[in-house]
Amino acid sequence: MLADNNNPALITRSADGSAGDVNYAAVGANYSTHRQPDPRIAALIEQALGDAAATVLNVGAGAGSYEPTGRTVTALEPSQSMRDQRPAHLPPAVDGVAEHLPFADGAFDAAMSTFSVHQWSDVEAGLREMRRVARGPVVILTCDPLAVQDFWLAGYAPGVLAAEARRYPGMDRMAAALGGRVEVLPVPIPWDCRDGFNEAYYGRPEMLLVPAARTACSAWGFVPAASVDASVEALRGDLVSGAWDARYGFLRRQAVYQGSLRLVVAR
Repeated sequence: MLADNNNPALITRSADGSAGDVNYAAVGANYSTHRQPDPRIAALIEQALGDAAATVLNVGAGAGSYEPTGRTVTALEPSQSMRDQRPAHLPPAVDGVAEHLPFADGAFDAAMSTFSVHQWSDVEAGLREMRRVARGPVVILTCDPLAVQDFWLAGYAPGVLAAEARRYPGMDRMAAALGGRVEVLPVPIPWDCRDGFNEAYYGRPEMLLVPAARTACSAWGFVPAASVDASVEALRGDLVSGAWDARYGFLRRQAVYQGSLRLVVAR
């Protein structure tokens, strides 16, 4: 399926190949430990891909989270450190960037991307490329920037969630770039979500005291270390005093959380 590429995109890449705003050679060593695919979210992605999609391109595939089974998947990932974390049962990933996919028009039945689009240098170019190479649906797991700062963490780490909101492209912007019929579906986050993004800990706030868990959420790297330390200590203090539970303790008993997580499906 690889095609010649005579007009490569001018994308700045780090030493390990990371092409977005995060150097995964520096922060991605333990990514796959805390960012495991959650089966309930995976089921929604599988449903969106549809039964007819036998061949799927996974753009910004990282360590392989949410790659569907029972289909022929081609993974594309610019970061060497992330490619190295892919488990043995998954195929090796192709080195490449979303903005200029090295594949022929209509090479795949479907294309997908999970927690990647906010790191692309040119969102519109990447989405157009996904649309170009996919004959069928384009499925993207992302977050709605308009809802990111509604999470309780904004009261402790406002800079982290402000950085997150700035990075994610808006739903209208994505729909315009993809064209065709686009659905934006809210994705419920289960209390025991295995995928450790910030909102996954809505009812388990103690996890955000764990440095490796925070590192697996790249937005924490966009604020000064002193600010991170202050945020963590404020949260720790409220957990010890009971202030967090007084405000948000009901979330410990809430089975799912409707946050900013969205599934964008273009057909």
